Amino acid sequence: MKLESDDSGVEASLLPQIQSSRDERRYPGASFSGAIFNISTGMVGAGIMSIPATFNVLGVIPSFLVILAVAYLVEVTVEFMLKHTHYGNSTTYGELMAESFGRFGSVSLQLCVMITNIGALIIYLIIIGDVLSGNESGGTVHLGILQQWFGIQWWNSRPFALLVVVLFFLLPLLLLRRIDSLRHASTVSVLLAAFFVVICAAMVVNAMLEGETTRIRLVPDLTDGTASVFKLFTTVPVIATAFGCHVNIHPVRAELDRPSEMISAVRISLVLCVVIYVLVGIFGYLLFGDSIMADMLVNFDRTWDSLFATVLDDMVRISYAVHLMLVFPVMNYSLRINVDELFFPKKPLRASGWFRFYALTSVLLGFVYSAAIAVPNVWYFFQFMGTTTVMCIMFIFPASIVLRSILIVKYRYSMHDETL
Repeated sequence: MKLESDDSGVEASLLPQIQSSRDERRYPGASFSGAIFNISTGMVGAGIMSIPATFNVLGVIPSFLVILAVAYLVEVTVEFMLKHTHYGNSTTYGELMAESFGRFGSVSLQLCVMITNIGALIIYLIIIGDVLSGNESGGTVHLGILQQWFGIQWWNSRPFALLVVVLFFLLPLLLLRRIDSLRHASTVSVLLAAFFVVICAAMVVNAMLEGETTRIRLVPDLTDGTASVFKLFTTVPVIATAFGCHVNIHPVRAELDRPSEMISAVRISLVLCVVIYVLVGIFGYLLFGDSIMADMLVNFDRTWDSLFATVLDDMVRISYAVHLMLVFPVMNYSLRINVDELFFPKKPLRASGWFRFYALTSVLLGFVYSAAIAVPNVWYFFQFMGTTTVMCIMFIFPASIVLRSILIVKYRYSMHDETL
């Protein structure tokens, strides 16, 4: 018994066909390059800033191997998801879970997506706030760009600076109703991440010329015994979180002009992200060594001896803050869809009036803003999400879909043998 193939070239699992209650289906016309940038943007978010901290803990060689391993597992699980998308009827991850496990499966996925994406969006705003208004860690005050340029003023405090960003930069992008409409913002976002890598490379070269680079470790330092070994395991959730793209796979595929190209877009995105993560990890580790923070951007408030390094320092922070502002709408898109599916399963968001769309967008944005003001550190979010909801979304749920499909195939084989 073979798996059936749909018109998109992706094999469908032998599951009973369930018609989705969501009316909205594929929107033709989305480009292959747009899919690559939208998927890449979903991955290269805040996680890139914590990659150097994982290099500090694991060492260069283990960090590189873990990044490759996670990227491979992501590619495998995404391919599983696409092969088990039944006849192309699933336009969201939640609908795919509903086809396999009914309402329980979709609700479980939607709750995990809500926790993960809300946490990611909070992290984005925390980092943007760190860049603009600084942060305090371990009794050390790190000044933001606005405070370095204009001194400490009421209008460059974290609450006010983030409020301006939310209202005048993020909200207009959040009001776009199709994810393909964000393709240009995603392109700029990925280019800014690449620009960030180039600037970091220039800063490393400048630091080498001035003899200011630190010595890096190729393997982890285990001199502290059990404490050091335990600390190694805290890095895997951080790296796993940096590759999360599963919730955006179906919305991007649904709008792709040729859905059969989706897996190729994912593979290209993964290669791009691996290169960026490895380079940023090595460069950041060379620049800051053991003093690297969980959010590397905080380290860029240091005083450099040359004007060139100071200018590069500011360019790094500004470019990455803008990058996160452009990543934010992509993550919010999948969050909004899953929240809507959870509370309004029979009323598609795109088919609804503008009031519900605006209300849902405003409530989510208001909650994320409030949490970003209240919570100061991103490392705890990465560890919590990476060990719980991210693992479910990236690995456990796709594996459960495959296992259920295998059990159904075996059951049909056994029933067929009994009738002979």
